[in-house]
Amino acid sequence: MSDTNFTLTAAENLLRATEKAISNMIEEIEKPVDQEVTGSARKAELASIKQTAMDAKELLVVRQDIEQMIKNARETGTIDEEKDFGGGFAERFSK
Repeated sequence: MSDTNFTLTAAENLLRATEKAISNMIEEIEKPVDQEVTGSARKAELASIKQTAMDAKELLVVRQDIEQMIKNARETGTIDEEKDFGGGFAERFSK
């Protein structure tokens, strides 16, 4: 297997795993909070739900990055991001 094929396959596997992790996190968030839990235990459970939501949000961004890597690998044979040098020089000296 060539490096490009290995990288593409690994990225596709990582994408699927990331999607599964996001789905698992969503399932955890959707579980109802036990109404009998009160005080600091309830606060901890709600904080855990919030943290899981934040982690899922971060994974969504990671998933987009992986998807872009796959697109680049298919189009160019490399996972490197395309560089846009169009406005860089002018933007730096416009101030």
